[in-house]
Formats: sequence, structure tokens, C-alpha cells
Amino acid sequence: MQRLLIFMIVFFTGCHQSGETTHELEEFRLQGKGVLLTTRFTSFEEFKKEVQIEYSEDKKSWVRLTHHSNDQKISSILKLGIKESDIVAVRDGGILGKVKLVLTQPYFAIHRDDILRFYMLTRRRHRIFGGGDVAFYDIAETMMNNINATDLDKIPEKDLSQKGYINTFNHANSQALMTAVFSENLADFIADTHERSNMPELISGKFTAEQLADIKNGPVDNYVDIINNEWGQELGKLLKKKHQITRETVWTSELLANCLNDLQSYYSWVFQIGFEPFKPSDDLMIKFSKKINKVMESTAGLR
Repeated sequence: MQRLLIFMIVFFTGCHQSGETTHELEEFRLQGKGVLLTTRFTSFEEFKKEVQIEYSEDKKSWVRLTHHSNDQKISSILKLGIKESDIVAVRDGGILGKVKLVLTQPYFAIHRDDILRFYMLTRRRHRIFGGGDVAFYDIAETMMNNINATDLDKIPEKDLSQKGYINTFNHANSQALMTAVFSENLADFIADTHERSNMPELISGKFTAEQLADIKNGPVDNYVDIINNEWGQELGKLLKKKHQITRETVWTSELLANCLNDLQSYYSWVFQIGFEPFKPSDDLMIKFSKKINKVMESTAGLR
């Protein structure tokens, strides 16, 4: 609990992040867990030593993942339900499919516009936002490049691949920011639709030998994503409180940089690495903050 309290204090007060290690950053780098890296696991059995997995006994209709980090516990339940591919199919299909989706998925019907806004931020949309559009992946990639040179030289090459820090940052960052902007429920709904599309067997646990052996794209990677989504939502609630973020918040490059630097402070604590800070003058901060504002203004023309 003491370590968690130290993290909370640093998160809410801010942390200097540069190649120079300060006393405050040293305190922040206490050994901890939290978000995970797929590349740190070599087998499904090894993953199960870190994360508890429980499958339902009633026709395998859900899976519960539980992860302990010091004295904090997060849990995520993935159930049978709508998939991201279902939404895309209905979007590109006829009126009958749209009506059926509305009737069978009331949450989607009520929150359709916000779900659309979320998807606009997860992908580069050059047709809508012009050339050079940016998305969450660009933030994750830049964040990995922000790791200071001293620590970067010590990191295994596999952790610098797309299934390493970039994937972890991408999931946690997007869930954190969307929890702060919208809600934990909406972020969780979208995360679950994505994971169901990736691998339906995640819910039943009935994996083939080939799937179990595929660390980069099999159940280990997908379960890591689910855990990181949950940690991201917890971080999003902290961002929302610290920066007083609401749906009406007008995003500036300074606010976005502050939020991302807070997230980098968290990753410093978890992985014991330092980061160069995001700056409000960064082109990425300017472009993405403007994109958030445009997406939040209206869904008209974004379909």
C-alpha cells in the first residue's frame, strides 16, 4: 500500500521527466507492476502465474482475468456479445441489419455517437481530417521514442517491437484518455468488442496448440491487452479527476501533453525507465488535441 500511495502522490503532483534522474523520480521508480508487456512472457503457463484466469462453468460464456499489483487488484470479465466486426458489418450493410443491432444492443443504440467518436480517434482518417492525421498509435510510438537514451540502451530489442512497449502504451493510453473524456463503461464496451473480434476463444479458453504457442498473436497477447485496458481505465479516472476533464473540456496541446506526461510517470514507476517529456509545442500534441475537439463537437461528417 505504501508504494501505491507514493505513486498516487507523484501522479497528482507531477514528475520531472528527462534524461536526468531526480530524487523525486528515484522515489517514483520503486518496484511495481501494473500494465504488462506481451514480450515478457514466453508461454501461456508463465502468463497464468502472473494473471489469474477463471472460465465460467455454464457453457463457457465468460472469462474473468484478475491481476494483483502490490495491494491493488483489477479484474476484467469478458462475456459473449457484440464484436467490432459486427458493428462494421452492420454499418456497411442495409437498414434491417441496423435495426436489429439497435434492438439487440441497447447500449450501442444509446451511445452510438460516442462510440463513433472513439473510433475516429483510434484510426488515422486522412479523408476526414486531412493529410498527416494522427491517432492513438502515433502517441504510443512517440512515447516509446521518448524513453531516454540511457534506459533505451538497456532494453531488450523485443520490448521495442510492436508487441512490446508500443502495444502496451497504445492500449493503456487510449483507454485512459477515453475514460477521462467519456466514461469507464464506454471505454470498456469498445475494448470488449475489439477483443471478441480478435479471438472468440478467449471466452471459452478452448485454444488450439498453435494458438497457445503464438505468443505475439495468441491468447497471451490478447489477455495482456485486456489487463492493460483495465489499468488504462483506472489511470483515466485519475486523469479525469486531476485535470477536471468533462465532455465539455476544450482540449489544448498543453492539456494533452500534461495528461501524457502523467501517463509516462506511471510507466516510469512500472518499468523503471525514464522519459523525455511531451511538450505543448510538439506537432503531435497540436494535431491530436485539435482532432479531439473536432470529434467532440459533432459526429456530422464523421461517418
